[in-house]
Amino acid sequence: MDHQTKDLLAEFGVDAKDLLKYYDIRVLLKKLLTSKVPSDLKRSALKMIIRLYYTARHGAYSTEYEIVHRYIDWITAIPWNTYTQDEVDLEKIRNTLESSHYGLTKVKERILSYMAAVKLKYEKEKKEKADASLVLRDIPVLLFVGLQGVGKTTIAYSIAKALGRRFIKVSLAAFSDVLYLRGKPKNYPDAEPGLIVKALVRTQSMNPVILLDEIEKVSSDPKVRNDVHSALLEIFDPTQNKDFVDKYIDYPIDLSAVFFIATANSLGNLPAALLDRVEIIRFTSYTDEEKIIIGKKYLLPKVLEKSGLDKDKLEIRDDAWPLIVRPMGVDAGIRQLERTLFNIARKVAYKILTKQADRVIITPDNVKEYLPDVGYLG
Repeated sequence: MDHQTKDLLAEFGVDAKDLLKYYDIRVLLKKLLTSKVPSDLKRSALKMIIRLYYTARHGAYSTEYEIVHRYIDWITAIPWNTYTQDEVDLEKIRNTLESSHYGLTKVKERILSYMAAVKLKYEKEKKEKADASLVLRDIPVLLFVGLQGVGKTTIAYSIAKALGRRFIKVSLAAFSDVLYLRGKPKNYPDAEPGLIVKALVRTQSMNPVILLDEIEKVSSDPKVRNDVHSALLEIFDPTQNKDFVDKYIDYPIDLSAVFFIATANSLGNLPAALLDRVEIIRFTSYTDEEKIIIGKKYLLPKVLEKSGLDKDKLEIRDDAWPLIVRPMGVDAGIRQLERTLFNIARKVAYKILTKQADRVIITPDNVKEYLPDVGYLG
C-alpha cells in the first residue's frame, strides 16, 4: 500500500490494518492499486472502497459490494495509456486493400489520399517531438455509404490490419436509448459502460479502429435518434472527444487516438451537423463481371476452406458462373453470392461423404441441382 493510499485512509479515519482484515475488500483494494487507472479516478474509487468498509463494519454489505466490485472491474479493465504501434505505410495499405478487395478503385484512391495526408501530419509530429512511438491522433472520421454487401465492413477491417491496429465492429441499429452508447449511470439497476468504453476494453487498446455500423438506422423514435446523433457529434469532434465522459465511468476518457469509421446504407436520416464531421466515401454496386472475379478469386477459396473441401473436389466451369451470381432480386453486393457458394459446397460435401461422387464439376446443365431453392431465377 503506497503512502498516498495510507494518507487517504488516515484522512477518512480508517485503520489500514483493520480494513485489510476483510478479504473481499482487500482483493478490491489490491486490484485497484496495481492497475493503471488514473490517480484521481483511483482516489474516487478508493473512497467507494472506504464506504464499503464502513458498511461491512455495521453488518451485511452484499448489495453495496456488488456495485463497487463491478465498477472497479470495469475501470481496471479499461486499457489506460495502452496503445498499439501505428504503421502508416501507404504501400502496405495499398497492398492490403488490393489483396483483399477486387474493384472499388475510387474507394481505395479516396482512402489512400486521406491516409497520405494523415501520414504527412504524423511524420511531421514525430520529427518535431522526436518521438518514434508517437500515436496517430485526430484522424478524419470516414463514413462509408452504400448498399449491404458492397464491402464496407471488410474495407474497414483491412484498414485496421494495414495500420497495425485492432478492430471492432459496433452495431448502432435499432437503439432504444442513447445510454447504450454513453453508458448507464451507477445508480441504474443495470448500470454498465456504453459501447464505446466496451470497445476499448475488448480491444485492450486506446487506439483501435472502431466501426460504427448502420448509424442511420439508430431508432425509429426521433428523440432517441437525435440523442444518439448528438452523442456521435461529440465522439467524432476532435475538440470534444479528448474528454469523452461515459456516464457509468464518470471520468474523462481520451478518444482522440481512436480511428472511427461509420457505415450507412443511405444518408437520409443523418443530420447535416453530423455529416459535416465526417468524410463521405460512396460504395457502388458490383457488376456481374466483378462478382464473377470476386467469386473465383476471393470467395470460393474461403468457402472451400471453411467447408473442409479440398480444392480438387469442386470445380465450377466458367460458363456456370453467370448463373450463380444472379440471385433473386437486386443484390448490390456479394453476400448472396457467398451464401450461394456455401450452399453449393455443402451439397458437394454431402455427395462426397455419401459416396455419390468423388468430385463435382458445376456446369450450366447441373447448376440448378446445387443452387439454393430461394434466390435463383433459373
